[in-house]
Order: sequence, then structure tokens, then C-alpha cells
Amino acid sequence: MGTRNLKLETQNSVSDKGWVRTVSLTPPSLQDNTADADRLESALKNKLHTDAVKMDIHLLKHLPDILRKWDYHVRCVLFKDRGQWLLAGITQAEDSRPVTGLAVDLGTSRVVLRLLDICTGQILGETAFDNPQITVGPDILARIHYADTEEGLARNNRLITDGLNREIVRLCDACNLETDDVYLISVAGNTAMTHLFMGLNPRWIIREPYIPVVNVPGVVKAEELGIQVNPLARILVFPNIGSYFGGDLIAGILFSGMNTAEDTAILVDVGTNAEVVLGNRSWLIACAGAAGPALEGGVTRMGMMAGPGVIDSIAIDPETYHFDIHTIDDMPPIGICGSGMIDLAAHIFLSGMVDIRGRLVPSLCGNRLKEKDGLRHLVVVPGKDSAAGHDLLISQADIDSLIRSKAAMFTILETIATSVGMSLSELSTFYVAGTFGSFINPKSAISIGMIPDLPIDCYKPLGNSSLGGATLALLSSECMEEINKIRDRITYLELNVNQEFMNKFSAAKFLPHTNTSLFSSVKVKSEKVES
Repeated sequence: MGTRNLKLETQNSVSDKGWVRTVSLTPPSLQDNTADADRLESALKNKLHTDAVKMDIHLLKHLPDILRKWDYHVRCVLFKDRGQWLLAGITQAEDSRPVTGLAVDLGTSRVVLRLLDICTGQILGETAFDNPQITVGPDILARIHYADTEEGLARNNRLITDGLNREIVRLCDACNLETDDVYLISVAGNTAMTHLFMGLNPRWIIREPYIPVVNVPGVVKAEELGIQVNPLARILVFPNIGSYFGGDLIAGILFSGMNTAEDTAILVDVGTNAEVVLGNRSWLIACAGAAGPALEGGVTRMGMMAGPGVIDSIAIDPETYHFDIHTIDDMPPIGICGSGMIDLAAHIFLSGMVDIRGRLVPSLCGNRLKEKDGLRHLVVVPGKDSAAGHDLLISQADIDSLIRSKAAMFTILETIATSVGMSLSELSTFYVAGTFGSFINPKSAISIGMIPDLPIDCYKPLGNSSLGGATLALLSSECMEEINKIRDRITYLELNVNQEFMNKFSAAKFLPHTNTSLFSSVKVKSEKVES
């Protein structure tokens, strides 16, 4: 079973799996003087086959006027929390305005919003913005420490809620809608980001024994979190599993569909950490480790986020050593992103320009080799060809850092597979999430021993799986139960105290690996070792 098909889910969303129900009530009379709320509640219970429907006081204040104005023929927007159905909105049955939901990928660096019609599943608009908390600190750790200062938590919270409110207005305006048209929101983020969004102190997430305030926030009223949409709107905050495995990963699992598949698959999401899930419909095991920064292009001074002029792919002719470089938008090169960095590492290894230890080989690097500050550097782009006007270089230290990160990545994968008595070669599906998955060339990653030597068609890029999972939660009530099942089924493997991990890590710090039989498809031009 592959990734969830949003078009398929869209078709299902208009059935009894969706969140919107239209009901026609018999108006009250002297013969039937049932209260308005009881009348609506009874109709919804019959429609939903449930005995638990909740309405809040805000709705009750307006309900008599609403029902009479619309002749007791209404469209109800519902959500579900811990088995109880919540009435999150009510409109005229014939209202032509769409009932919308907002899926949010609450990233540490970037926040993505997707607005959709929850009756049809149609995506109405999408936008993204830099997380405003970057002004507090570039990473989670800095923001958590800042939250411990006076007013620090409040400012962290205000930055993200104000940012979301601004972007929600812009997104609704672009779709000719009002913010009142947004009834449901699903938010998927890591544990710390979820805490800061909800205004919860994340202090103990980073201190022994590493305990979050809450693991299952559930469904919350939007106004309680300061989100300015429909007054009745509800927000699903995806649950997390402890401090280092957040709702963004649970959303990713939901989106991949691996939680309902018979065959065992693996999912990898690379950010600050490499987070990995292995399993199927019967069991799931997860772990996380520090393998991210190098894979994001952060190992070298010329490393940067993808953008115009950034190198995203490289090939080297093993005979002529000509560098074939591609940049985003075909602009003059200014730096290199993660996918380009992995390509570069693969090709300098396959062409023999570095040996199995990752050491630059002078005789094959030729005039591209330079000494700078007592350290060898390889010229990737000569100054005359770069947008910056100076050489774009990768140092021996940069290469060493990348090798450590790729070794950590492979060791995480190998350790989690070994923990359940599996070999990575047994996998038929390898899901790769995020921008790492969208742009990485699997062949290059295999060549340096970062990911297992599987057939290329085993690798399935998921794109923004966190956003995809958050979207699915707005389209089908069945997803709500599945989210909780996923969370309850996951076993977390702690790598920090795993001696086997350290042993395997040492073996993986070679290109592609000390055990070359694990990478039989990798053919290197020269394995000559030079110091």
C-alpha cells in the first residue's frame, strides 16, 4: 500500500466519513415541545450513530434564532475528541459558501498552511512563511531556554499565534473567503513547537527525565489558543510521543499509509534530527538521532537552503573529471543545498577524488585541490563561474562532517531494523519525507552509504508528509481514531543508551561502508588510498 491518495480521500469526504452533516428537523409544535438543542442533538445522534454530541454555550445562545431563520434545515460542522462528537459550526443548508478547514505544518523554521473545502476535499489555497520565533532563536533549544525568561514563554506563543493569524487572513482574502468560514484546524508539529503554540512551558522537555506537559492535547477551541477564525472552530493538535517524537511524525505516518499496510515499510524524515519509523499495520517502532544538519546542506560554508542560484545537483565525469553543475532557476551558483551536497559527495567518491575514508586524493583532484588555513579544500565552482566572484569550496573538514552524518543516518536505519530482527535488504518500501525526500537522488545517497542499497523504485518521496497528514485529518472522521491508534502502537527506541548503535556507527564511517557487500551496486573508479 502506498501513500494516501488525497483524491480518493476527497471522494470519501462527502460520504458519512466526513465532518459535515446536513439535517432537517421537524419544527416544534404544541404536540412536540422538545427543546431546540435537544431536537438538534437527537437528529445528529441518529445521523452519527452515537450517543455523545456536545454543544457549547456560545452556540446555544444563538441556536433558537438560527434554527428558525433557516427553517430547521441546517448544515452542521462536527469534530471528534476522545470519542465525543463536538458541534464546531452551523450554517444554512443551502449556503453556497464553502465550509473550510485549515491544515498546518508547524515547522521550526517554516510554517505551511493549506486551506481546503472539507465538504469536497478541494484545496483552495496554500501559503508558507518563516516561523517568527526565529527572532528568538534559530533552533528549538534556544527557544526553550528563552521561554524560561520573564515573558519569554508569552512572547514565543504570541509570535507564532500572531504569525498564524496574519497568514490566515491573507490566505482567506486570496480565496475570497472570511476567516469565519474556517471551522476546523489541524496542527502537526514537533513536541516543543506544539507546546509553544499552546502556550505550555517546554522547560522539562530538555531536562531529565525529559517530560512534556502533555502528550495528547486533543481538540481545543480555536479562541482559547488565540486563533482568530470562526468562534465555534476547533483545533486538533496532533499528539506526540514524549520529547523527541512529535505530532509531525504521527501525521507523516498517517499520510504514508504504512500504519494500515500489511508489508513492513520504513519512513525517514530528516530535519534537525533524522527521525525514523519502521513497521506495518500490526506494529510500529521509532527512533531519532542527530543526522540532520549535514543532510540539510549545513556542513559547509557554502551550504544553504534551496533557492535561486543554489546548486541542487552535480555529476562528475569519471574520465574527464568535468563537473556538470545544475542550479535552481539556472542562475550562477551561490552555494549548495542538501541534495547537491549528497550528489557532490557521491561523485567525488565514485570518481576516486576521495578514498574510502573520505580523504581527498591529490593526484585525482588536480588543480581543484587547494590548501587554505592548513586544510585541504576542493574547488567545486571556480570564482570566475560563481555569483559571489570567489571560489565555492568544500573542505576536508566538511567532508568528514558529512561522512559522520551519513554514518549516523545509516546506523539509525540499521539499528532500528536489527532491533526487530530484520535486515534493511528485506524492505520493499522506503518512504522519505520532507524536502530531503523530494529532492535527494537515492542513487547518490546509496553511493555514499547513507541509505540502504535497495532498488531505486523502493524509494518513495512523500513531500510534506506532516501537512499531508494534517490534511487527511480534516477529510475523514476515521483518521481521528487512526491517529490515536498510531500513537498507542508506537514503541520508541532510545539510541543514546544503545551500545550496538555506537559499534555500528564506527563501521559506517567509511565510503560506502566497511562491509562493502551491503552496497554491491556501488562501483568506484579507484579505491587507492592516499594521505
